[in-house]
Amino acid sequence: MTKRVSSISNSTRLYRKIHKWISIPLLIFMMTIGVTGLLLGWKKQINLLPKTEKGESKNSADWIKIDSIQTIAKTYAQTVLKTSDEIDRIDIRPQKGIAKIVFVEHFTELQIDCKTGEILAINTRKSDFIEKIHDGSIIDFFIKTSSDQIKLTYTTIVSLGLILLSFSGFWLWYNPIRIRKQKLSNNEKN
Repeated sequence: MTKRVSSISNSTRLYRKIHKWISIPLLIFMMTIGVTGLLLGWKKQINLLPKTEKGESKNSADWIKIDSIQTIAKTYAQTVLKTSDEIDRIDIRPQKGIAKIVFVEHFTELQIDCKTGEILAINTRKSDFIEKIHDGSIIDFFIKTSSDQIKLTYTTIVSLGLILLSFSGFWLWYNPIRIRKQKLSNNEKN
């Protein structure tokens, strides 16, 4: 075996070790990201997103104030759900005449008619839960960290692992091709 082929073989062995020792610990995380990513990609088709209801009027001039919608949502969370009333966001759907209210500390979504203030639907946002699993923020959510430390650590480790796996995987694929070419070149010279 020539010195060049030996060098390529040695580097391939190194890349194989790197690939193995990175992939084994990250296997569960990569599978989790893959499965949850697939679910999120298909969330509308597999009904992970609640159906959006229709309000009485698309004309915003007919609607009640946002403050009133917020009060209705907070009151419902306190009295009926008996959970935190802290609102994460209010998503106005002008084409449907409704407001979707999502809370900070639970996965409940209220759909409120922007004209009448009637609660049209109460749903669990399964897609938000799956998204938190996907990006690792589910642990931050449950232990209530202030600045997504676990999410950032998780995404950094998994992303760097994926980059290293891609790099080592390329060389595991390409080095045998290089070795064959080198051996053919050596045979032609002899």
